[in-house]
Amino acid sequence: MKNNNLSELSNEKLIKRRDLFKGFLIGIGIVWLFMIAFVIYIYSTKDTSNFSFVVFLPIFILPVTLTPLLINVGLLNKEAKSRNLK
Repeated sequence: MKNNNLSELSNEKLIKRRDLFKGFLIGIGIVWLFMIAFVIYIYSTKDTSNFSFVVFLPIFILPVTLTPLLINVGLLNKEAKSRNLK
């Protein structure tokens, strides 16, 4: 597989990739917020003695797993700004 540098991408591909990653991050962010709301709801309505820390692990791990994608979006935004793209 060919390794594409950001400077080698065409303007259209750069914008398309940036928008795709941004949309993915927004979607995952919405799912993450629903997960937090669901866990808070379950935690507040059920008996809390049966819960362990494992219930909260997906909420804490998701932002860590998305860090490389956030970095990549930042790099794509820098490249688009250096080319004076929207």
